[in-house]
Amino acid sequence: MLTEPLLQLDLPGIPKLKSGKVREMFDLGDALLMVATDRISAFDCVMPNGIPRKGEVLTQLSHFWFARFAGRLPNHLLAGANDPLPPRLQPFAGQLARRSMIVKKARPLAIECVVRGYLAGSGWKEYQKSRTVCGLPLPAGLTESSELPQPIFTPATKAETGHDENIPFAEAERIVGRDVAAQVRDASLELYTAARNYARQRGIIIADTKFEFGLFDGRVILIDEVLTPDSSRFWPADAYQPGRGQPSFDKQFVRDYLETLDWNKTPPAPALPLDVVAKTTDKYLDAYRRLTGNEL
Repeated sequence: MLTEPLLQLDLPGIPKLKSGKVREMFDLGDALLMVATDRISAFDCVMPNGIPRKGEVLTQLSHFWFARFAGRLPNHLLAGANDPLPPRLQPFAGQLARRSMIVKKARPLAIECVVRGYLAGSGWKEYQKSRTVCGLPLPAGLTESSELPQPIFTPATKAETGHDENIPFAEAERIVGRDVAAQVRDASLELYTAARNYARQRGIIIADTKFEFGLFDGRVILIDEVLTPDSSRFWPADAYQPGRGQPSFDKQFVRDYLETLDWNKTPPAPALPLDVVAKTTDKYLDAYRRLTGNEL
């Protein structure tokens, strides 16, 4: 039996700073409260109905990876997954349970840090035209979903609306500075490689992922969400077969359904049928279960 999805959130007395496609950001004074709702977007449109428990999966998986990578790179967490809420948030405990993070007020970098280990999505489309991905030359003879010879760093701009746009590394250097660009490139490749090797042992291929970094006290730290089904392509390893698209644990299932409709991919988005919602919830929970070894 599915619970009701959390689609909107206001916390009386706690100022809201921002409402994104999925997350709500609140100002705690000396910290931020980041809350993952159950909203889901596809083709840059937010669906009118959400995916129950999706926000819990995004938050708890992020906690899992932050803890796993804590020794490699500092991050924005100020409280652990099981720490009690501060007194002023206790009245909202029911709404915030398992889907909130209290984090540092870092200054986000103005680039997305994307790492690709397999040929999929926009990368596959570009490769077919020019044998490159984000301008980086690749060997001939690769097929859809092929594993790349080594992971590649492909930064992108951040778009408030619409799609992020891939940019050359030189442009990333111009935006954030040469030293910072090199730091986040090296950190992204290191974290992706470590996560990919771990996940493969758990039956999941991480085809690509997107990291976000910020500056706090002059240092680069890892922020936002980490290696979730929303920021990554997760494929079941036992079904992997190059030369075609792969089944996935992310919202690709929703995209595939929407592609069957006579919809022009502009708002208002159509409501998702209950069976699509239920199967998508199952996919998110299965990804959490496989990666952590625990039930959520």
